[in-house]
Amino acid sequence: MLRIGPYTLPNPFILAPMAGVSEKPFRVIAFRLGAALCPTELVSAQGLMRVNQRTLKYLRFDPEVERPYSLQIFGGEPEAMARAAVIGKEYGAQIIDINMGCPVKKVTRNGAGSALLCEPDRGAALVREIHAATGLPVTCKIRSGWDDKSRNYLQVAGQLFEAGCAALAIHPRTREQGYSGRADWSVIADLKRHFPDRPIIGNGDVKTPADARRMLETTGCDYVMIGRGALGNPWIFRELLGGAPATPEERRELVLEHLAAHMDFVGDVLGAVRSFRKHLAWYAHGLRGAATFRSEVNQLDSTEQVRDAVRRFFGSAASDPNAPDEEQDVDYRAALG
Repeated sequence: MLRIGPYTLPNPFILAPMAGVSEKPFRVIAFRLGAALCPTELVSAQGLMRVNQRTLKYLRFDPEVERPYSLQIFGGEPEAMARAAVIGKEYGAQIIDINMGCPVKKVTRNGAGSALLCEPDRGAALVREIHAATGLPVTCKIRSGWDDKSRNYLQVAGQLFEAGCAALAIHPRTREQGYSGRADWSVIADLKRHFPDRPIIGNGDVKTPADARRMLETTGCDYVMIGRGALGNPWIFRELLGGAPATPEERRELVLEHLAAHMDFVGDVLGAVRSFRKHLAWYAHGLRGAATFRSEVNQLDSTEQVRDAVRRFFGSAASDPNAPDEEQDVDYRAALG
Protein backbone atom coordinates (compact mmCIF):
# COMPACT_ATOMS: atom_id res chain seq x y z
CA MET A 1 0.00 0.00 0.00
CA LEU A 2 1.34 3.42 -0.99
CA ARG A 3 1.10 5.80 1.95
CA ILE A 4 2.54 9.12 3.04
CA GLY A 5 1.59 9.68 6.64
CA PRO A 6 -2.14 8.92 6.95
CA TYR A 7 -2.76 9.36 3.22
CA THR A 8 -3.08 6.44 0.83
CA LEU A 9 -2.01 7.33 -2.69
CA PRO A 10 -3.67 5.62 -5.66
CA ASN A 11 -0.47 5.10 -7.66
CA PRO A 12 3.28 5.83 -7.45
CA PHE A 13 3.42 8.80 -9.84
CA ILE A 14 3.89 12.32 -8.45
CA LEU A 15 4.11 15.71 -10.15
CA ALA A 16 7.32 17.51 -9.21
CA PRO A 17 7.06 20.90 -7.52
CA MET A 18 8.24 23.39 -10.17
CA ALA A 19 8.56 27.15 -9.81
CA GLY A 20 6.15 29.01 -12.05
CA VAL A 21 4.55 25.74 -13.15
CA SER A 22 3.08 23.90 -10.16
CA GLU A 23 0.40 26.51 -9.61
CA LYS A 24 -3.19 25.54 -8.91
CA PRO A 25 -4.32 25.33 -12.59
CA PHE A 26 -1.59 22.89 -13.63
CA ARG A 27 -1.83 20.83 -10.45
CA VAL A 28 -5.58 20.36 -10.96
CA ILE A 29 -4.98 19.18 -14.53
CA ALA A 30 -2.30 16.72 -13.42
CA PHE A 31 -4.52 15.35 -10.63
CA ARG A 32 -7.40 14.85 -13.06
CA LEU A 33 -5.14 12.99 -15.47
CA GLY A 34 -3.98 10.59 -12.79
CA ALA A 35 -1.14 12.11 -10.74
CA ALA A 36 -1.27 10.75 -7.18
CA LEU A 37 0.20 13.86 -5.54
CA CYS A 38 1.01 17.36 -6.77
CA PRO A 39 3.00 19.50 -4.31
CA THR A 40 2.93 23.26 -4.78
CA GLU A 41 5.90 25.15 -6.12
CA LEU A 42 8.29 26.31 -3.43
CA VAL A 43 6.69 28.99 -1.23
CA SER A 44 8.72 31.37 0.90
CA ALA A 45 8.32 30.92 4.66
CA GLN A 46 9.21 34.58 5.15
CA GLY A 47 6.57 35.60 2.62
CA LEU A 48 3.93 33.61 4.49
CA MET A 49 4.92 35.13 7.82
CA ARG A 50 4.72 38.65 6.37
CA VAL A 51 1.29 37.79 4.95
CA ASN A 52 2.62 38.80 1.53
CA GLN A 53 -0.38 38.73 -0.82
CA ARG A 54 1.68 37.50 -3.76
CA THR A 55 2.96 34.61 -1.62
CA LEU A 56 -0.48 33.78 -0.26
CA LYS A 57 -1.73 33.44 -3.84
CA TYR A 58 0.38 30.29 -4.16
CA LEU A 59 -1.63 28.65 -1.38
CA ARG A 60 -4.83 28.56 -3.42
CA PHE A 61 -5.96 25.02 -4.23
CA ASP A 62 -9.02 23.03 -5.26
CA PRO A 63 -10.19 21.01 -2.22
CA GLU A 64 -12.40 18.82 -4.42
CA VAL A 65 -9.51 17.70 -6.61
CA GLU A 66 -6.27 18.24 -4.70
CA ARG A 67 -6.38 15.54 -2.07
CA PRO A 68 -4.07 15.37 -0.27
CA TYR A 69 -2.88 18.96 -0.62
CA SER A 70 0.91 19.16 -0.23
CA LEU A 71 2.47 22.59 0.38
CA GLN A 72 6.19 22.99 -0.27
CA ILE A 73 7.92 25.72 1.72
CA PHE A 74 11.51 26.92 1.87
CA GLY A 75 13.55 28.67 4.51
CA GLY A 76 16.41 28.03 6.90
CA GLU A 77 15.19 28.85 10.41
CA PRO A 78 13.24 26.13 12.24
CA GLU A 79 11.03 28.51 14.21
CA ALA A 80 10.15 30.60 11.16
CA MET A 81 9.47 27.52 9.05
CA ALA A 82 7.21 26.11 11.76
CA ARG A 83 5.23 29.35 11.93
CA ALA A 84 4.91 29.38 8.14
CA ALA A 85 3.74 25.76 8.16
CA VAL A 86 1.03 26.64 10.68
CA ILE A 87 -0.19 29.36 8.31
CA GLY A 88 -0.15 26.82 5.49
CA LYS A 89 -2.22 24.42 7.58
CA GLU A 90 -4.74 27.20 8.27
CA TYR A 91 -5.09 27.60 4.50
CA GLY A 92 -5.75 23.88 4.03
CA ALA A 93 -2.36 22.16 3.71
CA GLN A 94 -2.46 18.47 4.62
CA ILE A 95 1.22 17.68 4.00
CA ILE A 96 4.17 20.05 4.47
CA ASP A 97 7.08 19.49 2.08
CA ILE A 98 10.45 21.10 2.84
CA ASN A 99 12.58 22.16 -0.10
CA MET A 100 16.16 21.09 0.61
CA GLY A 101 17.20 20.75 -3.01
CA CYS A 102 16.83 24.10 -4.79
CA PRO A 103 20.31 25.11 -6.07
CA VAL A 104 19.45 28.75 -6.92
CA LYS A 105 21.79 31.20 -5.21
CA LYS A 106 19.07 33.55 -3.99
CA VAL A 107 17.68 30.58 -2.02
CA THR A 108 20.92 28.95 -0.84
CA ARG A 109 22.60 32.18 0.28
CA ASN A 110 19.91 32.46 2.95
CA GLY A 111 20.62 28.98 4.27
CA ALA A 112 17.64 27.39 2.51
CA GLY A 113 17.21 24.90 -0.32
CA SER A 114 20.27 22.75 -0.97
CA ALA A 115 22.30 24.78 1.55
CA LEU A 116 20.59 22.62 4.17
CA LEU A 117 22.53 19.62 2.83
CA CYS A 118 25.59 21.19 4.46
CA GLU A 119 23.83 21.29 7.84
CA PRO A 120 21.86 18.05 8.31
CA ASP A 121 21.22 18.89 11.97
CA ARG A 122 19.37 22.05 10.97
CA GLY A 123 17.42 20.17 8.32
CA ALA A 124 16.34 17.63 10.94
CA ALA A 125 15.37 20.47 13.28
CA LEU A 126 13.08 21.85 10.57
CA VAL A 127 11.26 18.51 10.35
CA ARG A 128 10.85 18.24 14.12
CA GLU A 129 9.67 21.84 14.60
CA ILE A 130 7.17 21.74 11.71
CA HIS A 131 5.68 18.42 12.78
CA ALA A 132 5.42 19.54 16.40
CA ALA A 133 3.74 22.80 15.40
CA THR A 134 1.27 21.38 12.87
CA GLY A 135 0.80 17.68 13.54
CA LEU A 136 0.97 17.18 9.78
CA PRO A 137 3.18 14.69 7.94
CA VAL A 138 6.39 16.38 6.83
CA THR A 139 8.20 15.33 3.65
CA CYS A 140 11.49 16.60 2.25
CA LYS A 141 13.16 16.91 -1.13
CA ILE A 142 16.96 16.73 -1.23
CA ARG A 143 19.85 16.33 -3.66
CA SER A 144 22.71 13.84 -3.44
CA GLY A 145 24.96 16.47 -1.85
CA TRP A 146 26.45 19.92 -2.20
CA ASP A 147 29.22 18.74 -4.55
CA ASP A 148 31.05 15.54 -5.50
CA LYS A 149 33.21 15.76 -2.37
CA SER A 150 30.18 15.89 -0.08
CA ARG A 151 27.62 13.43 -1.42
CA ASN A 152 26.13 13.00 2.03
CA TYR A 153 22.60 11.93 1.07
CA LEU A 154 22.67 8.88 3.35
CA GLN A 155 23.62 10.95 6.38
CA VAL A 156 21.02 13.60 5.53
CA ALA A 157 18.33 10.98 4.96
CA GLY A 158 19.12 9.20 8.22
CA GLN A 159 18.80 12.37 10.26
CA LEU A 160 15.63 13.46 8.48
CA PHE A 161 13.95 10.09 9.00
CA GLU A 162 15.03 10.03 12.64
CA ALA A 163 13.43 13.47 13.04
CA GLY A 164 10.14 12.15 11.69
CA CYS A 165 10.26 12.73 7.92
CA ALA A 166 7.28 10.88 6.39
CA ALA A 167 8.74 10.49 2.88
CA LEU A 168 11.91 11.61 1.14
CA ALA A 169 12.30 12.69 -2.48
CA ILE A 170 15.78 12.75 -3.96
CA HIS A 171 17.08 14.40 -7.11
CA PRO A 172 20.35 12.52 -7.67
CA ARG A 173 22.48 15.44 -8.79
CA THR A 174 24.62 17.58 -6.52
CA ARG A 175 23.96 21.28 -6.00
CA GLU A 176 27.18 21.99 -7.91
CA GLN A 177 25.90 20.01 -10.91
CA GLY A 178 22.70 22.04 -11.09
CA TYR A 179 20.91 20.45 -14.04
CA SER A 180 23.96 19.37 -16.04
CA GLY A 181 24.93 15.82 -16.84
CA ARG A 182 22.71 12.85 -16.13
CA ALA A 183 20.90 12.08 -12.91
CA ASP A 184 22.66 9.22 -11.11
CA TRP A 185 19.83 6.80 -10.42
CA SER A 186 22.21 4.53 -8.46
CA VAL A 187 21.88 7.10 -5.67
CA ILE A 188 18.13 6.42 -5.51
CA ALA A 189 18.75 2.67 -5.39
CA ASP A 190 21.37 3.10 -2.68
CA LEU A 191 19.02 5.23 -0.60
CA LYS A 192 16.28 2.60 -0.86
CA ARG A 193 18.70 -0.19 0.09
CA HIS A 194 19.69 1.66 3.24
CA PHE A 195 16.12 2.64 4.15
CA PRO A 196 13.98 -0.22 2.81
CA ASP A 197 11.01 0.55 5.06
CA ARG A 198 10.86 4.28 4.32
CA PRO A 199 8.96 5.90 1.42
CA ILE A 200 11.55 6.97 -1.16
CA ILE A 201 10.59 9.19 -4.11
CA GLY A 202 12.92 9.11 -7.11
CA ASN A 203 13.34 12.18 -9.30
CA GLY A 204 15.51 13.21 -12.23
CA ASP A 205 15.59 12.64 -15.99
CA VAL A 206 12.10 11.12 -16.17
CA LYS A 207 10.87 12.33 -19.54
CA THR A 208 8.69 9.47 -20.76
CA PRO A 209 6.41 6.77 -19.31
CA ALA A 210 9.17 4.27 -20.09
CA ASP A 211 11.62 6.30 -18.00
CA ALA A 212 9.22 6.30 -15.03
CA ARG A 213 8.68 2.56 -15.19
CA ARG A 214 12.42 1.94 -15.56
CA MET A 215 13.14 4.06 -12.47
CA LEU A 216 10.69 2.02 -10.41
CA GLU A 217 12.13 -1.26 -11.67
CA THR A 218 15.84 -0.46 -11.45
CA THR A 219 16.00 1.57 -8.23
CA GLY A 220 13.26 -0.01 -6.12
CA CYS A 221 11.94 3.42 -5.17
CA ASP A 222 8.35 3.65 -3.99
CA TYR A 223 7.32 6.67 -6.05
CA VAL A 224 8.51 8.48 -9.16
CA MET A 225 8.42 12.27 -9.27
CA ILE A 226 7.96 13.65 -12.78
CA GLY A 227 9.03 17.17 -13.72
CA ARG A 228 10.16 17.87 -17.27
CA GLY A 229 8.22 14.88 -18.59
CA ALA A 230 4.96 16.53 -17.56
CA LEU A 231 5.69 19.95 -19.05
CA GLY A 232 3.32 20.27 -21.98
CA ASN A 233 2.34 16.64 -21.47
CA PRO A 234 0.29 16.12 -18.30
CA TRP A 235 -1.18 13.10 -20.14
CA ILE A 236 1.99 11.26 -19.09
CA PHE A 237 0.17 10.33 -15.88
CA ARG A 238 -2.75 8.87 -17.82
CA GLU A 239 -0.38 6.89 -20.02
CA LEU A 240 1.39 5.49 -16.96
CA LEU A 241 -1.96 4.20 -15.74
CA GLY A 242 -2.67 2.47 -19.05
CA GLY A 243 -4.47 5.30 -20.85
CA ALA A 244 -3.88 6.66 -24.32
CA PRO A 245 -1.76 9.65 -25.36
CA ALA A 246 -3.63 12.87 -26.06
CA THR A 247 -5.48 13.23 -29.33
CA PRO A 248 -5.10 16.53 -31.22
CA GLU A 249 -8.61 17.54 -30.12
CA GLU A 250 -7.89 16.74 -26.48
CA ARG A 251 -4.68 18.73 -26.61
CA ARG A 252 -6.44 21.77 -28.07
CA GLU A 253 -9.26 21.68 -25.53
CA LEU A 254 -6.98 21.16 -22.56
CA VAL A 255 -4.68 24.02 -23.63
CA LEU A 256 -7.71 26.30 -23.83
CA GLU A 257 -8.93 25.07 -20.43
CA HIS A 258 -5.47 25.62 -18.91
CA LEU A 259 -5.28 29.11 -20.43
CA ALA A 260 -8.66 30.09 -18.96
CA ALA A 261 -7.74 28.75 -15.52
CA HIS A 262 -4.36 30.48 -15.66
CA MET A 263 -5.99 33.79 -16.57
CA ASP A 264 -8.30 33.45 -13.58
CA PHE A 265 -5.43 32.46 -11.28
CA VAL A 266 -3.13 35.34 -12.25
CA GLY A 267 -5.85 37.98 -12.55
CA ASP A 268 -3.79 40.47 -14.57
CA VAL A 269 -4.55 39.86 -18.26
CA LEU A 270 -1.22 40.97 -19.70
CA GLY A 271 0.78 39.23 -16.99
CA ALA A 272 -1.20 36.02 -17.46
CA VAL A 273 -0.80 36.00 -21.23
CA ARG A 274 2.93 36.51 -20.94
CA SER A 275 3.47 33.95 -18.18
CA PHE A 276 1.44 31.36 -20.11
CA ARG A 277 3.79 31.56 -23.10
CA LYS A 278 6.13 28.97 -21.59
CA HIS A 279 3.23 26.52 -21.28
CA LEU A 280 2.29 27.09 -24.92
CA ALA A 281 5.87 26.36 -25.95
CA TRP A 282 5.86 23.13 -23.96
CA TYR A 283 2.45 22.03 -25.29
CA ALA A 284 3.66 22.66 -28.86
CA HIS A 285 6.94 20.79 -28.49
CA GLY A 286 7.26 17.93 -30.95
CA LEU A 287 4.44 19.15 -33.21
CA ARG A 288 4.91 20.24 -36.81
CA GLY A 289 5.24 24.02 -37.02
CA ALA A 290 6.01 24.44 -33.31
CA ALA A 291 8.80 26.98 -33.84
CA THR A 292 6.55 29.21 -35.96
CA PHE A 293 3.75 28.92 -33.40
CA ARG A 294 6.05 29.86 -30.52
CA SER A 295 7.32 32.85 -32.43
CA GLU A 296 3.74 33.97 -33.13
CA VAL A 297 2.34 33.65 -29.61
CA ASN A 298 5.37 35.35 -28.09
CA GLN A 299 4.24 38.53 -29.85
CA LEU A 300 0.63 38.37 -28.64
CA ASP A 301 -0.73 40.25 -25.63
CA SER A 302 -4.47 39.70 -26.11
CA THR A 303 -6.24 36.72 -24.58
CA GLU A 304 -8.54 36.32 -27.58
CA GLN A 305 -5.59 36.44 -29.98
CA VAL A 306 -3.90 33.67 -28.02
CA ARG A 307 -7.10 31.59 -28.00
CA ASP A 308 -7.41 31.99 -31.78
CA ALA A 309 -3.78 30.98 -32.28
CA VAL A 310 -4.28 27.92 -30.05
CA ARG A 311 -7.41 26.85 -31.94
CA ARG A 312 -5.64 27.18 -35.30
CA PHE A 313 -2.42 25.47 -34.32
CA PHE A 314 -3.61 22.64 -32.08
CA GLY A 315 -6.64 22.03 -34.27
CA SER A 316 -4.45 20.92 -37.13
CA ALA A 317 -0.94 20.26 -35.80
CA ALA A 318 0.39 16.73 -36.03
CA SER A 319 3.44 15.16 -34.46
CA ASP A 320 6.64 15.96 -36.28
CA PRO A 321 8.69 12.79 -36.82
CA ASN A 322 11.70 14.98 -37.61
CA ALA A 323 11.46 17.08 -34.45
CA PRO A 324 14.86 17.25 -32.70
CA ASP A 325 15.19 15.09 -29.63
CA GLU A 326 16.99 17.73 -27.57
CA GLU A 327 15.10 20.08 -25.28
CA GLN A 328 13.46 22.94 -27.09
CA ASP A 329 14.33 26.58 -26.59
CA VAL A 330 12.55 26.97 -23.28
CA ASP A 331 14.63 27.24 -20.11
CA TYR A 332 13.48 24.29 -17.98
CA ARG A 333 16.03 25.16 -15.31
CA ALA A 334 13.97 28.11 -14.11
CA ALA A 335 11.19 25.71 -13.17
CA LEU A 336 13.00 22.76 -11.66
CA GLY A 337 14.07 22.63 -8.03
